Amino acid sequence: MSRERGRKLIAQNKKARHDYHVEDVYEAGLVLTGTEVKSLRAGRASLQDGYAMIKDGEAWLMGVHIPEYTEGTWTNHEPRRPRKLLLHRAEILRLIGKTKESGLTLVPLAMYFSDGRAKVEIALARGKRLHDKRQALAERQATREMSRAVGRRAKGRED
Repeated sequence: MSRERGRKLIAQNKKARHDYHVEDVYEAGLVLTGTEVKSLRAGRASLQDGYAMIKDGEAWLMGVHIPEYTEGTWTNHEPRRPRKLLLHRAEILRLIGKTKESGLTLVPLAMYFSDGRAKVEIALARGKRLHDKRQALAERQATREMSRAVGRRAKGRED
């Protein structure tokens, strides 16, 4: 059996980049049970309410929903259980120092398989205020309108 290569995306938290200013991104491994891995291979997971925290010098992923494996038996897992993150000691110490600052939190951005191993991308992020969200939305809309105008002009149409 050949080993899996590359990166296969399982779940993405699109709302995280809308709700937070992302400062640093870390890649962490996950400690999972067999039925969780099978459920992830089926492409089923949700990062919506997920967050990460440092407790007793260990990183934990909380609130992430990995549904029960349909063919699982009594050995099935609990869908929203805390899952341990695998990070280097230096990264954990850096995260402890940064999260002590006010307003910084750890948010999962994406979950994927990298060369057959389950990984999660967590971000050190600062929450956006309402006016920041509106400003980002206005900038995105202005950029979209400019690119449309350039496209129309390149085609020789002026509206």
